Amino acid sequence: MSEVPPPRFDEIGCWSEVKLEIIRRYAVEYSKILSAQQGLYHVYIDAFAGAGQHLSKTSGEFVPGSPLNALNVKPPFRRYYLIDLDRSKVAALRQLIGDRTDVQISEGDCNQILLEEVFPNVRFEQFRRGLCLLDPYALNLDWNVIQTAAALGTIEIFLNFQVMDANRNVLWRNPDKVSAHQVARMNAFWGDESWRQVAYRSTPTLFGPEDEKVSNEEIAEAFRERLRKAAGFGYVPSPMAMRNSRGAIVYYLFFATHKPVAKGIVEYIFSKCQRGEGGHG
Repeated sequence: MSEVPPPRFDEIGCWSEVKLEIIRRYAVEYSKILSAQQGLYHVYIDAFAGAGQHLSKTSGEFVPGSPLNALNVKPPFRRYYLIDLDRSKVAALRQLIGDRTDVQISEGDCNQILLEEVFPNVRFEQFRRGLCLLDPYALNLDWNVIQTAAALGTIEIFLNFQVMDANRNVLWRNPDKVSAHQVARMNAFWGDESWRQVAYRSTPTLFGPEDEKVSNEEIAEAFRERLRKAAGFGYVPSPMAMRNSRGAIVYYLFFATHKPVAKGIVEYIFSKCQRGEGGHG
């Protein structure tokens, strides 16, 4: 067996630290509520778990990643499913966590592992519920994962929509010049080609109608509608725009659930973080 290379820890900006805090705070509330309901078994799922910790661009220090944050939640989740495609990150994660029997760490494509190994263990008739973090590094998540989570009725998701990746590689002023590979990535993430109708509007000019790209906000709102109408989640609050140090939107953080109380909790957390009141409560 080839030697596993040392992990390359992701360097994260302040926007990612805010995201981690949002998810941590909601995981605490989620676990409190589910633990109080006798007979329910609740799990935490992290599809792009990484090495377990990151390097802060702001401080230069290590920052606990979402898996470590989830493992420290009290009361605890009953089981943790952690997945990553990168062998070195999986090895680092295993070293950090050790041999805990309530943690399943998987190396491979989360699109396959979630559908075949994880989601079948979070079914309604099993009295199981799950909080799932879908935080891809780019547009490399399959719509089937989102749709299956919604159809199960037992899983709430946080979802990172990488709008910067979409703008750089797919949503060009001239869509005809976009490569087939990039179009296929967008189709897989969006679920079909309807993003083409969403992302552009026809604008009259002196030389006839021309396609004009719509704003990031309009694209995000269209994806929110897909989460509700195409995937079938009952409640999808407006996403939180995560901006870099220059003010550009890197991605939108979505939340989707079937529970109105969950929607209310996330909207409250989003609003506090948008006002700079993230805290560590």
